[in-house]
Amino acid sequence: MPSYGHGGALPVAGSERSVSGTRLTLAGAEPKVQPALEKSPLRVRKLVSGSMPGSDCGAYKGRCGVPADHSPTVRRRRLGAELRRLREQAGLTAEQVGEHLTCHASKVGRIENGRSGVRILDLRTMLDLYEVGDSRVREALTALAKEGKKRGWWQQYSDVLSTAAAEYVSLEAAASHIKDFQPILVPGLLQTEDYVQALMDGGRPDDTPDQISMRVRLRMERQSILSGEAPPLLWAVVGEAALRNQVGGPATMRHQIKALLEVSDKPNVTLQILPFTAGAHPGVDGAFTVLSMPEQDEQEVILVEAMTSSLYLETEQQVSRYKFAFNHIRAAAASPSQSRDLLRRALDDYRDSRRLTSRDTCR
Repeated sequence: MPSYGHGGALPVAGSERSVSGTRLTLAGAEPKVQPALEKSPLRVRKLVSGSMPGSDCGAYKGRCGVPADHSPTVRRRRLGAELRRLREQAGLTAEQVGEHLTCHASKVGRIENGRSGVRILDLRTMLDLYEVGDSRVREALTALAKEGKKRGWWQQYSDVLSTAAAEYVSLEAAASHIKDFQPILVPGLLQTEDYVQALMDGGRPDDTPDQISMRVRLRMERQSILSGEAPPLLWAVVGEAALRNQVGGPATMRHQIKALLEVSDKPNVTLQILPFTAGAHPGVDGAFTVLSMPEQDEQEVILVEAMTSSLYLETEQQVSRYKFAFNHIRAAAASPSQSRDLLRRALDDYRDSRRLTSRDTCR
């Protein structure tokens, strides 16, 4: 049963990118301040031009000017992306950089993928190696490295939240667009407290009551992003089975479906039901989520769920495949207005069930 929203444990799967590099020739090299700045990615140039950490507007303001300081994972990813670009511009491989840092190339890969933070000393060495001499660029990237080590609000739940699951929560909190396909359960961001409680009670038999309670609080706190300032756009496609699977019993399901009807009216939420009659579709293999970050050149992340594990997919080909699948799934689903009709129909069925149960009790 999910500890972070949908699937089980969340091992991180990714691939390390490297490019063919030239020989390392550092002796006597002079810093190339202006070329390094001119070739820096747009995000770094924006930092240099005024969005410096500590300024009035803050570093890397997120969507619609809202600070993204709640997401250290995103800051690590942004720093890693810049370091990868700088390394590639310098014509170096991860192996060459690892040799210079006296570490394995896999560590360089983890830093560039945002899976691991970077020590300030190592960062300075890398920037020297990449011939980044502009002090403003160096200060901005150093600030990102420091902010990437900060604790997010979710760390208070570390007793029940794995490192990988915490990374997902962090990315979710910073996403500007979330596309979620859930064939048999209500999406985590749309679950009522009673529904979450029933899921945890049934799916976490080894957890203590305190652990269950902590997981429920975590799930409910995650949902605050939908009603906060500059909320993400959520597009959820939910299988009709999720409406018929009586998690917690009829009363819990009535409350849950009412909540889905209410949230479907939010301007930042699009909810579609995939009816049983849709037949075969690209989502038959299971649930997945697409997280898109605020900045256009920020890499999108796909979360794919399985019975005992979930993994991240981030290559361009993988992302394109799942976005293509989601488009086909939502095309097969009922329209938002038709989906509300399906929700009302399911709600009526649960109300009829309550009336039938009441009559049987009277007899």
